Amino acid sequence: MMARMPGTNLTRDEAAARAALLAVESYTIDLDLTVSDKVFKSTTVIRFTCSQPGASTFVDLVGATLHEVSLNGRPLDVFDAYVDSRIILDGLQGDNELRVRAELPYSHTGEGLHRFVDPVDGRVYLYSQFEVPDARRVYTTFEQPDLKSVFTFNVTAPSHWKVVSNSPTPAPTPIDGEGDKALWSFEPTKKMSTYITALVAGDYHEVQHTYAGKHGDIPLGHYCRQSLVEHLDVDELVKITEQGFAFFEEAFDYPYPFGKYDQLYVPEYNMGAMENAGCVTLRDEYLPRSRQPRSFYEFRCSVILHEMAHMWFGDLVTMKWWDDLWLNESFAEWACYHAEVEATEYTDAWTGFANARKQTGYRQDQLPSTHPIAADNHDLQAVEVNFDMITYAKGASVLKQLVAWVGLEDFQAGLQQYFKDFAYGNPEFKDLLAALEKSSGRELASWAQEWLQTAGVNTLSPVFEIDAEGRYASVSVRQIAHPDHPTLRRHRLGVGLYDAVVNEAGETRLVRRRYVETDVEGELTVIPELAGEQQADLLLLNDNDLTYAKIRLDERSLTTVVDGLSQLDDSLARALVWGAAWDMTRDAEMRASDFVALVLRNIGAETDPWGVSRIPTYAAQAVNHFSAKATRPALRAEWERGLRDLLDAAEPSSDQQLTFARSYAGIAHSEAALGDLTALLDGSLTFEGLAVDQDLRWVLVTSLAAAGAVGEDRIAEELGLDATISGQEHAAAARAAQPTAEAKATAWEAAITKTDTPNETQRSIILSFQRAGQDEVLEPYVETYLAVADDIWEHLGTARASTALEFIFPRQLASEDLLGRVDTWLETSPANPAAKRYVREGRADVARALAAQARDAQA
Repeated sequence: MMARMPGTNLTRDEAAARAALLAVESYTIDLDLTVSDKVFKSTTVIRFTCSQPGASTFVDLVGATLHEVSLNGRPLDVFDAYVDSRIILDGLQGDNELRVRAELPYSHTGEGLHRFVDPVDGRVYLYSQFEVPDARRVYTTFEQPDLKSVFTFNVTAPSHWKVVSNSPTPAPTPIDGEGDKALWSFEPTKKMSTYITALVAGDYHEVQHTYAGKHGDIPLGHYCRQSLVEHLDVDELVKITEQGFAFFEEAFDYPYPFGKYDQLYVPEYNMGAMENAGCVTLRDEYLPRSRQPRSFYEFRCSVILHEMAHMWFGDLVTMKWWDDLWLNESFAEWACYHAEVEATEYTDAWTGFANARKQTGYRQDQLPSTHPIAADNHDLQAVEVNFDMITYAKGASVLKQLVAWVGLEDFQAGLQQYFKDFAYGNPEFKDLLAALEKSSGRELASWAQEWLQTAGVNTLSPVFEIDAEGRYASVSVRQIAHPDHPTLRRHRLGVGLYDAVVNEAGETRLVRRRYVETDVEGELTVIPELAGEQQADLLLLNDNDLTYAKIRLDERSLTTVVDGLSQLDDSLARALVWGAAWDMTRDAEMRASDFVALVLRNIGAETDPWGVSRIPTYAAQAVNHFSAKATRPALRAEWERGLRDLLDAAEPSSDQQLTFARSYAGIAHSEAALGDLTALLDGSLTFEGLAVDQDLRWVLVTSLAAAGAVGEDRIAEELGLDATISGQEHAAAARAAQPTAEAKATAWEAAITKTDTPNETQRSIILSFQRAGQDEVLEPYVETYLAVADDIWEHLGTARASTALEFIFPRQLASEDLLGRVDTWLETSPANPAAKRYVREGRADVARALAAQARDAQA
């Protein structure tokens, strides 16, 4: 009998041992979705070989009621064999057949097989979500990426449902004598990993198209809930999908490998989307019912292209173990922005990346939980917490640096050979590196060591001397690293010199006079090309955003942009300046009040969609968290007044107008501002071009509720106008926002104590719970938070616990006392290491806020 290990936390060593022992020939999976609204039947037959007859192994199955297990026709005692989410298999033969018959519960947490009933019409919708280790919640599996196999799904469901999986959907066969039931017998899939298998079933609306591609036709399906049909902008979605296929089939020089391509917009989804092979699931919030800014559609495009890139990188060629998870996600993230720029209307997508996505990578990389991009994921618990913005945003940024390092043409040539060499296989990162070294002729092992196997972000600052004539006597770039992560890296770097110039129309513009691209290495790198140049009004490091590093602005440059950033016409250069100023604010090198002034003076002229929508959120954070407490009321008033002025001045129907309306609602606290929100709701205040649609109405109601200006009656009245699941989630958020002990207690019960609150409703409550200006009513929840954090991982499960721990941490109560209380908890708590990670991150945010507040208090 093999030793029994903790079942759900598969280790890398266990996976390697199992992979060395087994080859999995096929899965046949029979699912009956007609049993009840609580459980479904799952019967799995796995055929596999064993290289050491007589050996033992295990299969994975979570949360099952087991009815039958047989190995090679020999019944196993289910009570003896099924322990701790594993079924022990002893006495293996060379060729084996395992049969497992079980009942499993539907999920309401977005893990496994999620079941949702639409409150609008009572229709039922199911979808699977298996990454990282949750296929084992639906069928019996060898749950690791390198035991690929082929999968045959047979699904019994109500005959009027749509049933979709990785293989093309067959015609259903009615089941005689069973009433409204039918059987869908899918053809075997291509060879794939368990985590990208999929099943979506229910009352979905379906639209079909065909893309005539370079290598043949690809059937395209789009699906959504019946209540969202009017919001399914299928022509736009098909256009993006076809643009993506045309681009990737050419760039990768490999035909799309999975036949058909369905995209299904599903409810209560934890993630943005998932790359199930040929059966991509996406959040149905990507089908908006209210007006959204262009940044929303730009991001949706990136998500669609991200998942499509995975069909090659991740699905066709899959990592051996989750150590290389970063490679999956970093590559798809880089590829989606590259494809947006090259193949869609979003040609400035890298600017949006710099203004928004990349900032999340910088933040994550400065937390105490930072880790190398190529993290040491020794078990599944490590994978679950390292699946973060270092994986996505930093990884994509570093791959962009790699492309600059080796050249796009050589990079693509290496990829093309990699896909051909490892199709349907499980290579490791070293295999990709070898392909890129061969195509480019560059040695990349040392590059990989400094960029992928070390943690932390470098800071680059200009160092210069000015001669008597106002010219640069010398210009250098100083590179520093945090002492905990001291690696100094090689950077391919652009440096731009910008001058304030009056144009023919009499307007002052910031114009780039000189651009130098060079390699920076070590602590100090001299840039001899700039010696003798007249001092610029703006000296911009990392111009063109080639590398991943924080940059600093010298005193003259900072003075130039505070009043004149809107004079800089290049949107990517502006994004770099916005990012530098925000970094300096977060690092307590720039006063929060000065950052707010920069935003108020320049955001009205910003044109990048992500700049418009994201930068006001940074300013709001500066106001509510980074400003000195003594002067915070005055700064809040300044921010409120400034946003009202920006809203007045915004072009009708513009993204700026919509963003400033939302931001104004978010800060509204004076009697006049709250009166504006009420008037916008009842129609007595209007702005030309601003539609107060349902989503904006909920923003206004929630802001009024947070200020204590409306209560339960008004929230219920709005919910009566919007009885959708979105309406219910918005109502839950509005209730949680109220500044009363009763409202907070009810919200806490629903989000933290109860385990049956739907996952997206829980998330809405948590994101709305902690509110600036509610210190008195929130103070008791510091100790409550720390108490539940001891065992919340076990109580709520991975997805819900991580959401709670991250977003309900009491950051707005920043104080030295809070740091001390958290430090005591960290030293004494028996909590899961993953839970402690989120608490450490919250503590780091508090320490950063206190430093920024101290800086803001200085003259």
